[in-house]
Amino acid sequence: MNAMKARPAWPQTKAPWVMGILNVTPDSFSDGGQFHSLDNAVARARVMISEGADIIDVGGESTRPGSQPVSEDEQIHRVVPVIQSVRTFSEIPISIDTTRAAVARAALSAGADWVNDVSALRDDSEMVGLISETGCPVVLMHKLGEPRTMQVAPRYDDVVREVREFLAERAAFAQSHGIRRENIILDPGIGFGKTLEHNLVLLHHLSILVAAGYPILVGASRKSFIGQLTGLPVEDRLEGSLAAAVLAVQAGVHIVRVHDVAPTKRALAVASAISRQSQA
Repeated sequence: MNAMKARPAWPQTKAPWVMGILNVTPDSFSDGGQFHSLDNAVARARVMISEGADIIDVGGESTRPGSQPVSEDEQIHRVVPVIQSVRTFSEIPISIDTTRAAVARAALSAGADWVNDVSALRDDSEMVGLISETGCPVVLMHKLGEPRTMQVAPRYDDVVREVREFLAERAAFAQSHGIRRENIILDPGIGFGKTLEHNLVLLHHLSILVAAGYPILVGASRKSFIGQLTGLPVEDRLEGSLAAAVLAVQAGVHIVRVHDVAPTKRALAVASAISRQSQA
């Protein structure tokens, strides 16, 4: 398959999308090691597709707080066979979660459609050219610092303003290098260099980010702020994750990135039905 062709912008008219998380890693915070083998990863992809995922986000490097970098070769070794295998039975959109252009190129060649770059094109100078060349959608995320140290006393004067300005600058940078505006998705980076209060303030004010006019992605699923609020371990954070997803979509967010696809789809369907009735 020649996947290095220009791709159309993602269909915003179908929003909200549910992005299913597929971590092909031994050390991700929620499911590290569960889907590290090819067979387990592909089986998990099948489950998420059957549950109604709109896109699958495949990552070969954990970006959890305290995580260590993974080489490009190792990331490619982890993700490419999974993408190739999924492409044998499904045309579902696939996102590659990486900050490295070599990994993104290999994944796109294998059949991926998007790039999800948590560095917002800052970690690898070749990434912006690759995105422009292929015409694929790209997620640009805000994070403060590096995964290894980002949760060590993060500080902001005004977290909403600073995140909004950062994302606007990154979007402008992308467009100045040939990336189409309609292919840019912005992510406030819940949990990436933020305290509990920072996360809650950002989630409360998502409408301000939505008002900038770009599609917004939010990934709050099972994150530590939910554990701080509920006192529950990562495997028991479903209800908190659903609450965050529903409120995010009600604020106008276009994509929610989640571990639990089926429950999220159900919760969003009920919330949407209620919202439509209130507007009737």
